[in-house]
Amino acid sequence: MTRERPLAAVIRTLIGHRQRTESDPTRSSAAKFAVMHNIALIQHNVVGCRARPYWEPMRRRAFITLLGGTLAWPVATLAQPADRIYRLAFVSANPREAPQHMALLDELRRSGFVEGQNLIVDRRGFSTDYDRFPAVAAAIVESPVDAIICSGEIALRAAQQATRAVPILGVADDMLAAGLVGSLIRPGGNTTGISILATELDGKRQELLMEMLPNARRMAALADPNSTEAGRLQRLKDAARAASVELSIHMVDSAEKIVAAIDQAKDSGAQAINFLSSPLFTSNRHTIIQHVIALRLPSIHHLPEIAEDGGLVAYGARITAMYRQMARLLVKVLRGTAPADLPVEQPATFELVFNLKTAAAIGLVVPPSLLLRADKLIE
Repeated sequence: MTRERPLAAVIRTLIGHRQRTESDPTRSSAAKFAVMHNIALIQHNVVGCRARPYWEPMRRRAFITLLGGTLAWPVATLAQPADRIYRLAFVSANPREAPQHMALLDELRRSGFVEGQNLIVDRRGFSTDYDRFPAVAAAIVESPVDAIICSGEIALRAAQQATRAVPILGVADDMLAAGLVGSLIRPGGNTTGISILATELDGKRQELLMEMLPNARRMAALADPNSTEAGRLQRLKDAARAASVELSIHMVDSAEKIVAAIDQAKDSGAQAINFLSSPLFTSNRHTIIQHVIALRLPSIHHLPEIAEDGGLVAYGARITAMYRQMARLLVKVLRGTAPADLPVEQPATFELVFNLKTAAAIGLVVPPSLLLRADKLIE
């Protein structure tokens, strides 16, 4: 038996599946098109196997991927009841148009949950101040809602206080250490999401800052008390002291206090500043960037997007990627899986990004050894 025969048999089966699909009155035209398009893709890849024998292992992997993944798309789409409307709510300091929210909704659309068709997004929880999170969460659960998406620990806590029944998904610094879930493998309760390894990344960013400024002996860290536990801060101070660096911690719990805290750090003699992971600093990044550049104060941030917006350097996972990752968890929840049975996930990719335009603006020369390790340089 030649290697082509099993594939040819599969193609014959798929052609039969296409013929049945075309004649099935219960399937929509969009679903029929998706099935036939995917069959065509598989046929193309199988033909490619025969045309280019030395590419056959790669083509076969592509074939398996298409067979196991691409064909699942129309089946998954059809799994949603045609007349079912899903309702989604957010608790976030960021606006509806924030890139991470758009990424999540786009990922949902790819799985068949389309705003304006079978998905309704409650807009009350966007652009919400921290102190209003509990009231907004309480109002949301009074309405029919299938899941609540939360940005940060304080939003997750507000949602958990409002309901123990509605599924809650969120991105937070450390879901387990914050007590938001009982276990990363089996969260229990009604909450799951993405835990971003904040403790480890805080220390790594501090190391990068010290490597970038090897002669600095005083540095500062800005922290949000709503999302930063005391143990993390002490570990940063201990690590700085071991490197003969004095680290001052400045707590900020509202947007109005950010500029004053940066000024205080500068006045204390800090030669660089580490902005610890917080939705507060994400949503106010433009104010932060403008002020630290005006002070010619080197800074490091927790999201690659902040460096792309003008921050000097950033190390961490992309927020849009994390929200797409969370959207894939949300799809499982909307299809009936309980959050208690969905392990908390962590980002798979971290990026080191330097903005050399900002470095030039503050008169800083970044060591070549760091630039060689960068995933992206903005020039």
